[in-house]
Amino acid sequence: MRLGRLSSFGAASVTLIITMLLCVLTTQAPAHALPAWPSISQGAGGADTTTVQYLLRQHGHGIPADGQFGPVTTSAVVSFQSSRGLVADGVVGPQTWPYLIVPVQQGSSGEAVRAAQTQLNKYGFGLGVDGNFGSVTNSAVRSFQSSHGLAVDGLVGPQTWQSLLGSSGGGSPSGHALPLDRSAVPRSAYAAPHWNSTPAVDLIVSYLPAYAVKSGVAQHYSSTSCGTGVRLLQPDGSRFVYCHLSARSTANGAQVPAGTRLGTTGDTGNSGAPHLHIEIRTSDGLARCPQSYLLAIYDGLQPPSLTSLPTSGCTAA
Repeated sequence: MRLGRLSSFGAASVTLIITMLLCVLTTQAPAHALPAWPSISQGAGGADTTTVQYLLRQHGHGIPADGQFGPVTTSAVVSFQSSRGLVADGVVGPQTWPYLIVPVQQGSSGEAVRAAQTQLNKYGFGLGVDGNFGSVTNSAVRSFQSSHGLAVDGLVGPQTWQSLLGSSGGGSPSGHALPLDRSAVPRSAYAAPHWNSTPAVDLIVSYLPAYAVKSGVAQHYSSTSCGTGVRLLQPDGSRFVYCHLSARSTANGAQVPAGTRLGTTGDTGNSGAPHLHIEIRTSDGLARCPQSYLLAIYDGLQPPSLTSLPTSGCTAA
């Protein structure tokens, strides 16, 4: 009888201990599940590719950070993977990212900081990608951590890196970014027709950062109608045109990833009031309606091909 009581007491004690441990583990779990690491390889482009290149440079691989995952980047990835005893397949995926990322925080400098700044710009922070982790970058990191349920410590460590890379910039599809902060205008603004039926869209905002919707080459452009502008040139000869800027933020001819700050909206040229005018021109010279392209980015969908966009009747649901 006494043995039975002791056995019952022992079982109850074990159950209690297990329950307490489960409670502790539950309270220490992240508030939000981390997104999966992306997998990118040769042929990819955009901010994640630029991040890979900056991180490879941090590890001593002297490759350009041009946002294009070509043979040179593939060779560097294979070399990095081999040096770490990983499967040398040239794919930067879940097995490679944990070895490639480098923790950075306020006071850090170098290529890994540029990588973190590039990632933060996917989410509309508009940072200068200067490789210096100062107070502005620290504030952006803490804001990102707070909005993604992470510990708000300003350290870009494994969980923050995974959240930056595994998400896609406020719901935007990989390799794309909205031209303005998501909170700047409602969704309906991207669907509205241009006031004079031009194949373009006018976003009514005052002096806010304007971002590259896709990777490309930033070309300074000015005209009487456009005012201070930037063309974002694409490899196939098409271009995104930003008009009426009050200032530019990128060098002429710079290769920029999606989410890079191109300038500040304004009221230059034939404007009448501060706003951002955006148009798309394909390699055949035709102006295309940007509404459905920008709405797809807003909704987190893959945008349609540029040549499929209409040249008139510019509105979208």
